[in-house]
Amino acid sequence: MPLHMKSRRTLALAASLATITALSLTACSPAGSAAPAATAGADEQVGVTLIVKTTSNPFFVSMEDAAKADAEKANVKLTLAAGKKDGDTDSQIQAIENAISRGDKGILITPNGPAVINEIEKARKAGLYVIALDTVPDPADSVDITFATDNFAAGELIGKWTAEKLDGKQANIAMLDLFSDQIVTVDTARDQGFLKGLGITVPDPSKNGSEAASGSYTGGKGGQYTIAGHQATQGAEDGGRSAMETLLSKDPNINVVYTINEPAAYGAYQALKAAGKEKDVIIVSVDGGCTGVGYIKDGIIGATAQQYPSKMASLGMEAIADIARGGEAPKPTDGLDFFSTGQQLVTDQPQTGVDSITSSDATSTCWGK
Repeated sequence: MPLHMKSRRTLALAASLATITALSLTACSPAGSAAPAATAGADEQVGVTLIVKTTSNPFFVSMEDAAKADAEKANVKLTLAAGKKDGDTDSQIQAIENAISRGDKGILITPNGPAVINEIEKARKAGLYVIALDTVPDPADSVDITFATDNFAAGELIGKWTAEKLDGKQANIAMLDLFSDQIVTVDTARDQGFLKGLGITVPDPSKNGSEAASGSYTGGKGGQYTIAGHQATQGAEDGGRSAMETLLSKDPNINVVYTINEPAAYGAYQALKAAGKEKDVIIVSVDGGCTGVGYIKDGIIGATAQQYPSKMASLGMEAIADIARGGEAPKPTDGLDFFSTGQQLVTDQPQTGVDSITSSDATSTCWGK
């Protein structure tokens, strides 16, 4: 899904949640999906499988917890499955096959990569309603709908904040991405949203790393920048640390660190601290989990964009249960090809012109407690 081609807007948290409630009840006709094999009765239990990327990340654990709570309310027989690690598509493909064999009515999935698309198509042809969570597949209509953060907008928020925080200074930037061996929209959207927010042009939005290695950024007061490099982290703490060590060896003057998520951000911080540089570097990220909010409070991360995984899972569970019983399908947010569950900048160092909430505010909406 080429997020960069869609119009975007940053939503305030209250407006996002209000929109979610309203739009989840709005009908559409999802392209390419077969109708459910049979409509379930009002009192009939509905089979749903939730397939997350991995259970080593509290983001996805919070999805499972929300889905389990909603399953009981919606009379859903819930099956949980997960990849062994971020990027494990084989386990997800097997879980989809199992859902088809069981006769489930629907699947909720956080896709680990494009390799799952063919299996998703098989599930839809078999009459299962498939909803992606968190990661919009490419193309977006590979699933019936996606409930996700606007990852480009989330990246843009931390980019704009960084530009203001730099106050015109030279930026030596480390880009700690998700993967180097596959392209997923959550990775490219956050990376390129950050660069756009900073005011750096990205010529090829289909992949990370197409921006000029050095030049001028136009965000905030503007200034000069150098990209120290892009390194994959697998979204993990140890990956963040090793990626940061690699980039520090190339450019010891790094003073801005973009990270795909907060586990990677903390790994980067550990590498910076070991090198005695943690006080001289701006670290930004995306997630807004309770641990990450704590990193904001402790000054480890300068700013993060908070997202709402429990809301993604809850909306998805409710949608499949309703559709299986003859209800109407949800539709994407206006101007996007997915349903945005909202994002909000969290920082204790507010910057002019960038809407944000404090770490104390974010404690009431964080996940992974």
